[in-house]
Amino acid sequence: MRKVEDLFEKIHRLKKERNAIILAHYYQDPDIQDIADYIGDSLGLSQQAKKANADVIVFAGVHFMAETAKILNPTKTVLLPDLEAGCSLADSCPADQFEKFVKSHPDHVVVSYINCTSEVKALSDYICTSSNAVSIVNSIPKEKKIIFAPDKNLGRYVMKETGREMLLWDGSCVVHETFSEKKLIQLMMDHPKAEVIAHPECEEIVLKKANYIGSTTALLNYAVKSKNNEFIVVTEAGILHQMKKAAPEKVFIPSPPNANCACNECPYMRRNTLEKIAISLETLEPKIEVSPKIQEKALIPIQRMLELS
Repeated sequence: MRKVEDLFEKIHRLKKERNAIILAHYYQDPDIQDIADYIGDSLGLSQQAKKANADVIVFAGVHFMAETAKILNPTKTVLLPDLEAGCSLADSCPADQFEKFVKSHPDHVVVSYINCTSEVKALSDYICTSSNAVSIVNSIPKEKKIIFAPDKNLGRYVMKETGREMLLWDGSCVVHETFSEKKLIQLMMDHPKAEVIAHPECEEIVLKKANYIGSTTALLNYAVKSKNNEFIVVTEAGILHQMKKAAPEKVFIPSPPNANCACNECPYMRRNTLEKIAISLETLEPKIEVSPKIQEKALIPIQRMLELS
């Protein structure tokens, strides 16, 4: 326990010395969430990154998030404590293959989920998050054809909510695809008073069981405000820490994956640790860099998203 306390003290000291802030995603370990200056989902983190006054941004998240922060703050030092903190969804959409796909449909507007590389963002007309994907698509004139990438599950959900036909890239998140319908039904039987709340990256068969579908922040807000006292949470288990802090009197049950493993925890998100954050602040490494050409192109669809949000 003392070791953790020492790391907290060291990180606080280094933040002051470096004029640094720590941005953390809800899917980070509880200790990292507790040390962060701001905790949020992809939209909230993008908004915080844009208005950050610090000289150094430590991004306790995954690579595409830190890249987005750098695109929005090209003159600031952006650090990712572990460069191996990637994203299975971003990996499912290689930029070279996506470029060919886009060029083969020149009459389509490209809407890309923020969970993609900076190169894919640079090929896009709009960026969206799970918080604003529906409103972003609704803002596009109905006569325009749309490519939606890279998450096919979120794309299907958006199509259902907007009534728009879209051409979907065949990508998905390894965590959100792992939730078991069979085990979810068993949980619902074991906890008949519990509401099922789910992230739209989940497969449609799981979403059909949900009482409420929303982004990570929306799930948190819904659970806190709801009159119900028990929830089955179908998304990455890291969000339960904030749910329990915000509503300690309520019961939050993580939905199990297909396998008997911790597969409802993102292995990439969990690569970041307090030790790595302290080292990153001390050494100012690893730095995230985005080429000026990609930065310039990727900034346009990100700014469109922020303006529409």
